[in-house]
Amino acid sequence: MNPLCGRCNQVVYPTEKVNCLDKYWHKGCFSCEICKMTLNMKNYKGFDKRPYCNAHYPKTNFTCVADTPENLRLKQQTKMQSQVHYKEDFEKNKGKGFSVVADTPELQRIKKTQDQISNIKYHEDFEKMKTGADAPYQPTTPNQGSYQQPAASQNYHHYEPTPEPVRQAAAAAPPPSSGKRYRAVYDYNAADDDEVSFMDGDIIVDVQQIDEGWMYGRVERTGQQGMLPSNYVDQC
Repeated sequence: MNPLCGRCNQVVYPTEKVNCLDKYWHKGCFSCEICKMTLNMKNYKGFDKRPYCNAHYPKTNFTCVADTPENLRLKQQTKMQSQVHYKEDFEKNKGKGFSVVADTPELQRIKKTQDQISNIKYHEDFEKMKTGADAPYQPTTPNQGSYQQPAASQNYHHYEPTPEPVRQAAAAAPPPSSGKRYRAVYDYNAADDDEVSFMDGDIIVDVQQIDEGWMYGRVERTGQQGMLPSNYVDQC
C-alpha cells in the first residue's frame, strides 16, 4: 500500500516519492512552509519535521548574559547571602557549646607544666632506680654480719651509729655542685616527696640539669634540696 503525502495527504506513488523528515512527500509538495519554494534533499532544512528554506528556517535565540561588574557584584552578593544562615547559627552557638581560648604565653606555660607533671611517673622510676643503686650497700651490712648471735650484744650499742652512715650516704646522694645559681620566678609547692618547694625570688644553688623539664638543686633560704621544674626558675 502506497503511503500518504505529508502535506496534501494524498497517495504518493514511487515515481514521485520523496522520503524525508520521517514522512513521504510529493516532489511538488516538498516545499518551504513559508514561501512555498520547492526544495530538494540538498537545500532543505528541517524543523519540527517540517521543511524550510535557508531564508525562513526558524532560528533559536539564545540570551547571552555578559559578565559585567554589576553581574559579578550580584554573584558575589548571592554567595555571601548563602552564608547568612551559617553565620547566624555560629553567633547563636557562640560561647555555648565551646569557647575560643587565646593561646597566650601564660597558657603555653601552663600547658608545658602539665606535660611535665605527666612525666612524674618517669621521675619516680628514676628515683627508684637511683635508690636501688644504693640499696645493695644496705643489705650487705646484715649479710656480711653473719655472726648475728655473738654480735647481738653489740647491736644494742651499734644500733644508734649505724643510721649515721646511712644518713651521710643520703646526704651525699645529691649531685655535686656545678656552681650554677638560679632565681625562682614563680612560687612552687612540691607535688612529691622528692621535690622541693620554694617562693618567688628564692635562690636555688647546686643546680644540676636532669632533663629538659626538671633539675636538681638546693633552696638557699630553707636549705631543702630536691627536684624542681626548670621553667619556674631563671639562671642568675
